[in-house]
Amino acid sequence: MNRDYSLEELPSVAKELISNVPNKVLLFNGEMGAGKTTLIKEVCKELGIEDVTHSPTFSLVNEYLSNKGETVYHFDFYRIEDEEEAYDMGVEDYLYSNNWCLIEWPENVKNLLPLEAIDIQITVLPNGKRNIQLKQN
Repeated sequence: MNRDYSLEELPSVAKELISNVPNKVLLFNGEMGAGKTTLIKEVCKELGIEDVTHSPTFSLVNEYLSNKGETVYHFDFYRIEDEEEAYDMGVEDYLYSNNWCLIEWPENVKNLLPLEAIDIQITVLPNGKRNIQLKQN
């Protein structure tokens, strides 16, 4: 998947993203303000999360249950200072649970991530749109 999109196209981008990934560990990369959290919120909606979703900046992880009975974990490792923090919170249990794991700032825990995780790069384009590229690590 390599696609440019506008804010109005987020629902279709989220649907396409979910249908094009071979596993449930998704690494959202992009500069501050690129739209990582916004896209994750839309992915959560598409997965059937009816609760209000927000970035777990201070708690590191939010857990949601979809209307389909699926568990979705949303991680934000922006403020993590050492991978040991994530390890101590049991991040590996989450990552290998076969549940959806949507991870912002994955570079801060890169040594703990599964090799088969899907890298999602979001880039802000000069026209204000975003570009999304997927690749398996």
